[in-house]
Amino acid sequence: MTEPQLRVASFADLTTAQLYAVLRLRVDVFVVEQDCAYPELDGRDDEPTTEHLWVDVDGEVAAYVRVLDDRDRARVGRVVTAEGHRGHGYAAQLVALALERIGNRRTEIGAQVQLEQWYARLGFARSGPDYDEDGIMHLPMIREAPARAANSG
Repeated sequence: MTEPQLRVASFADLTTAQLYAVLRLRVDVFVVEQDCAYPELDGRDDEPTTEHLWVDVDGEVAAYVRVLDDRDRARVGRVVTAEGHRGHGYAAQLVALALERIGNRRTEIGAQVQLEQWYARLGFARSGPDYDEDGIMHLPMIREAPARAANSG
């Protein structure tokens, strides 16, 4: 096994094979494994400002995260790890990379309730009540824009 590689691409820069692998992973986990029939292809993947981040392990998409630009804030979503690659910290690495790329902007996520503490370790805090999304309980979480250092001129 080669060293896992972190990858980032816009929709236009994804190869057909990469796009297929990303979509297959998302459907395999969110639709099949979690038994949620919902519109996984939501029309946001191909937005020019959307970033696709993934961990490549020997040519396989082991984990994936999508970053959306919602003007005044960013949204991290579709956080997923392939079953055979869980427990290696890939999702945390990808969320950390996403937050680094987002920089000083408020960031939102709709987290599954059982992952609240996991996201809290990455700097997110609950921002509202639990809600049902496609039969799975979620909660809204935010990471406020980091305070900018005062200009000491």
